[in-house]
Amino acid sequence: MSQSVELPVRSSDAPGLASTAFDVVAAGAVPWRLHRGELQVLLIHRPKYDDWSFPKGKLDEGETVAECAVREVAEEVGLKIRLGLPLPAVTYEVPKGTKVVLYWAAKVRSAAAPDGAEVDQVHWMNVDKAGDRLSNAVDREPLDALRAAFRRDSLDTVALVLARHAKAKPRAAWTREEGQRPLATTGRRQATRLAALLNAWRPERVASSPWRRCMQTMAPYAALRELQIKTLPALTEHSADRHPRRAAKAFKKQLIKPQSMVVCTHRPVLPALLPVLADHARSGARSALPQSDPYLRPGAILVAQRRIDDPSKIVSVEIHEPFDD
Repeated sequence: MSQSVELPVRSSDAPGLASTAFDVVAAGAVPWRLHRGELQVLLIHRPKYDDWSFPKGKLDEGETVAECAVREVAEEVGLKIRLGLPLPAVTYEVPKGTKVVLYWAAKVRSAAAPDGAEVDQVHWMNVDKAGDRLSNAVDREPLDALRAAFRRDSLDTVALVLARHAKAKPRAAWTREEGQRPLATTGRRQATRLAALLNAWRPERVASSPWRRCMQTMAPYAALRELQIKTLPALTEHSADRHPRRAAKAFKKQLIKPQSMVVCTHRPVLPALLPVLADHARSGARSALPQSDPYLRPGAILVAQRRIDDPSKIVSVEIHEPFDD
């Protein structure tokens, strides 16, 4: 029986992968560092299988692939990571059927240590030699992508997350000021789950339309990370409808900042913002941008990874669907 998991659409993956049903879904990361000018990746040895691979594991119940990748790296090698560049997913056959593993690059600055159970050894290796040590040949695909990104100066990245606010109370049922229309009960649950998902990238800044439903969507993450929410009046529905160029300009101002951040807005504002992303994205990343209304579902996020030395250049795009109960 296939595992019922909604996979993100990522510019790193083969077309159609997100809509494919897999029997086993797992996620992990390729930890990397620069050591004396040399690009190295972290390999782990699993005694149960006597193999060398990257930290990864199957999803817990109700967990997203992004949360799973962060948790597995923490559990297996004691590293607290934030997800960086998405790397190609790999698929292969296991006794239960077809397995998919989604990988991300993760820059590491602290020491790794095996958990002693699932992992008994860790080894930093030169990226050009690591492929020969990997036991599973398919794991060379994300490794090759990581090495290619490094050569393009696109491996070290910083995330900009564009969020559509969670489910709000219906317009027809709201007779007061539109800017005060709040989240529905389901939307409040979505906002709580969104905070856990956003923590996989750990945005350092939070910006939002000042309307209530956007602020409520960002509040759980801001509280989790003890961050203030910066309001962007140009990103309200009314302002963007009257002055779409002003909305685009306000969003671009955030895009070129060197910090990781999340920006929350409304569905009618997205047509003014998505062209800004397209203008700054390389072709492969641009192809993953949503093309039609509603662009993002309520509570969904778009993650754009930008070159850390030039945040105006977007090198990858991924879309993560919202929590639905």
